[in-house]
Amino acid sequence: MKTYYAAESVGIAVGLLIAALHRAGLSTLTHTPAPMAFLRELCGRPATERPYVILPVGYAAPDCTVPDLARKRIDEIAEFVEA
Repeated sequence: MKTYYAAESVGIAVGLLIAALHRAGLSTLTHTPAPMAFLRELCGRPATERPYVILPVGYAAPDCTVPDLARKRIDEIAEFVEA
């Protein structure tokens, strides 16, 4: 059966998962090596399945540093025009 927008759907789902994990206080690191076929073979999955991302999840070390990034203002990223 043909599946439309599979990669896009998986991407959205991964984004939601990352947001939920961060909200729960966990840290994540996305890794998308190319090619990913080795992962399918390593896990013994059928050829009809395609790996998308490796997502290690865990608690950050107590002494880790995270950059203090500020969001851009809306006028820095968008321009609104009247129709």
